[in-house]
Amino acid sequence: MKAYDVIAIGTGSAMNIVQAVLQSDPEARIAVVDKDPPGGICLTKGCIPTKILVYPAQLLQDIEAAGALGIDVQIRSVDFKKIMARMHAAVDPEIERIRRGLQETEQVDYFPHPASFVAPGRLKVGEEVITAPTILLCTGSKPKIPPIQNLSAVPYYTSDTILTIEDRPERLAILGGGYIAAEFGHFFAAMGTAVTIIGRNRRFLPEEEPEVSDLAQSVLSGRMGIHLGWEVVAVEAGSGGRKRLLAESVDGSRRRFEADTILVAAGRAPNTDILNPEAGGVETDETGWIRVDDRLETTRKGVWAFGDATGRWMFKHAANFESRIVYYNAFLGKDLRAGALAIPHAVFTVPEIASVGMTEAEAAALDGEEGILIGFQRFRDTAKGDAMALGDDFVKLVVEAGRGKILGAHVIGREAALLIQEIVTLMYSASPTVLPITDGMHIHPALSEVVERAAGNLMPPAEYHARLQRGLL
Repeated sequence: MKAYDVIAIGTGSAMNIVQAVLQSDPEARIAVVDKDPPGGICLTKGCIPTKILVYPAQLLQDIEAAGALGIDVQIRSVDFKKIMARMHAAVDPEIERIRRGLQETEQVDYFPHPASFVAPGRLKVGEEVITAPTILLCTGSKPKIPPIQNLSAVPYYTSDTILTIEDRPERLAILGGGYIAAEFGHFFAAMGTAVTIIGRNRRFLPEEEPEVSDLAQSVLSGRMGIHLGWEVVAVEAGSGGRKRLLAESVDGSRRRFEADTILVAAGRAPNTDILNPEAGGVETDETGWIRVDDRLETTRKGVWAFGDATGRWMFKHAANFESRIVYYNAFLGKDLRAGALAIPHAVFTVPEIASVGMTEAEAAALDGEEGILIGFQRFRDTAKGDAMALGDDFVKLVVEAGRGKILGAHVIGREAALLIQEIVTLMYSASPTVLPITDGMHIHPALSEVVERAAGNLMPPAEYHARLQRGLL
């Protein structure tokens, strides 16, 4: 059995801690374990490669919209293979750089194998058993595969494997109506694929505000088929490589869809079936995600989990932030908490979507409708939004009625991920209210004015919904 100071399972955000430990203690011995290509989900099959792909899709949408501004332009062709090759040229060398770094760092033993607990503090990795007083579980997640009859007998892709596709599919069926489905649907539709999204939930992007979901569905439906409230229950192979998908609705109705390629985008599932956490004294919830307290320590002292492994906030920026909390708590004896973090996220479609904090329903459930105010502003009703011919895109704020504290923000439209950062930063500041927005100075004309106007346009929820329904917002 080999003994180490630290064992890190996963080569994503856990590497932030590994680097910090090595800088503070050059004599530390660290085992780094990862069954997958090094770099974590974000680099190898998530944020980085997908955003490299959706940027050309955004450019194509901009070009197609140029006609409304008096610009006559024609797209002659889209080189799908070149777009995919550009993505691999950016990602693959970085994976190899990380692999070489792990192999060549003297204080690190790199194990490219699955890890499983055999006892508290002990893990089997390949043919070795290793132990350490501090163990970091940054085990990531995997695609969730729904129980669909005959799916395993029909070739299909997941978000992990679709990045290996070489030829653009003619007709693509995407199973799922969430973030992954939206982004890949946006990309392939822009490439010229006939995309059909089939979601079991009756709402598109169901975790977003209803107004955001409705607008996103309305706009994206112009470029792809979006069918909600349908659950695919069986798949069968047809002639000429076609696949037939049988779907059922809540009321028992049945419908058939056809495609030559299937992408399963039904969410993410834990990797703990491989880890065998129970043998290590590490508890999981009923679905297999690792249980942690607000300090991100598991039920076993000295074992910490963060990132996708906990199933809470499955975003790279959240995992990076959590890695700082774990480092301070596990190695510096601090007592930082992760329970009340405001976690932003974005969906990189056209229109772009970004959210942080509570939805209106969540805030009303906590404080009552009388305890909150809603701020709202459409892009088109600002000078820059009008100049850019932006449509129904908007900013929605959820604010505490008394102090003006920002509880949540929801943006759909151009540069949403950038615009929301002003709000995110305030939510982490000593003054997490709308006052710095309304009292501060915003460049005119700039898109950032839409945030300023939303913060200065607060109203009770009942008034907001009445005005929205009457088309007065």
